[in-house]
Amino acid sequence: MRRIFGWVFLLSSVSFFLAACANLKESKPLFPVREYERMIVGRLDAEYVGTDNCVAKCHKHDGITDDFRRSVHGEQIKPETRLPLVNCESCHGPGSLAIENLPDNPEENDRLNKKCDTTTFLDIMNLPPQAQSLICLKCHSAASIPALAHWNASAHALNDVSCFDCHKLHQGPQQKVSHREMAEMCYGCHPEVKAENQLFSHHALLEKKIACVDCHEVHGSTQEHLLRGITPKDTCTRCHMEKQGPFVFEHGDVTENCANCHTPHGSVNNNLLSASMPFLCLQCHAGHMINYPQNSIGEYRTGATELKKLFTNRCTDCHSQVHGTDIPAPALTGPGTLRQ
Repeated sequence: MRRIFGWVFLLSSVSFFLAACANLKESKPLFPVREYERMIVGRLDAEYVGTDNCVAKCHKHDGITDDFRRSVHGEQIKPETRLPLVNCESCHGPGSLAIENLPDNPEENDRLNKKCDTTTFLDIMNLPPQAQSLICLKCHSAASIPALAHWNASAHALNDVSCFDCHKLHQGPQQKVSHREMAEMCYGCHPEVKAENQLFSHHALLEKKIACVDCHEVHGSTQEHLLRGITPKDTCTRCHMEKQGPFVFEHGDVTENCANCHTPHGSVNNNLLSASMPFLCLQCHAGHMINYPQNSIGEYRTGATELKKLFTNRCTDCHSQVHGTDIPAPALTGPGTLRQ
C-alpha cells in the first residue's frame, strides 16, 4: 500500500511539473506594458496637426516653442522633407481638439486670454513613471542604443524613476542636465552621497571638476551601483591611469575592486581610504616589527650588536607602491640595509 501511494505521489508530481513547463512556453502578453501603451496613445478622436498649427493661434507658448526649436529635439525637424522625427505632438499626443475652438487671430486670442485646451493632451505629469519613460522610449529605445540597452532592468527604472525626473525638456534649449547642476540633482534622491562628499577627503564633485556620470551609467549598467566599465577598477582607472598596470608584482586585493580600500564618495581619511593606516592594512596583513641597528646615542650604524624594534605608523612609509610595482623589494643582506 505504501509503495502504491509513493508511485501515485511521484506521478502526480511529474504531471504537475510538466504542466508548469508547458505554461512557461505559452506566449503571454505583458499586461503592464500594454496598459502603459494605452495611456500614451492620446485621444482617439483627435488628429495630428503639427507643431506650427498648434502654436499659430496664440503666443502663450512662444518661449517654449523657441527653446524647443533650438534644442536637440527641435534640430531634428526637417521642414523640407516634411518628415519630422519629433515634435510637440510626439510627447503630448494629437492636438486638433486643443485648438479647434480658438479663432485664427492670435492677437485677439491673447487679448481675451484664450488659450488651447490642454485637457485634451496627454496628462504627462500624472502618468506612472513607467508610462512617462515609455513616451521617450518610443523613439529612444532604437535611437539611443547602447545607452538605453539596460534601462528596463536598471536600478532607476525599477525604483520608479522616469526620464522626466532628470530631463526637463521645457527649461531651455539645453535638455540634458549640465555637469555643474548634475550633483545637486542627484543629491535629491541620494542625500547620503551628499553627506559623504562634505567629508575631508572627497572626489571633486563640490569643485565641479567631475560629475556623477563620469563614474555612473545612469541609464543602466551590468555592474553594481550603475558603474561604467567592465569592473570597478576599470571605472576608476579611467581617471587614475597610473594605477591600472599590469604590474609584475600585483597587490591582489586591488586587481578588481578599488573599493576594497577606498570609499568612492568621501572619507575622513586621506586618499578616500575606508580606514586609517595601519588599521586598513591590518585587516588583511599581520603586523610586523622592523629591526633597526642603533648605537648608544640613537644613531643607526652598521654592525650593531643591539637591535631596536620599531613599529611603523604608516605602512606606506615603506610600501609606497601599494597598487603594484615592477621592482622587487630588496632582500635584507645585513644590518644597516634599511634606512629611515
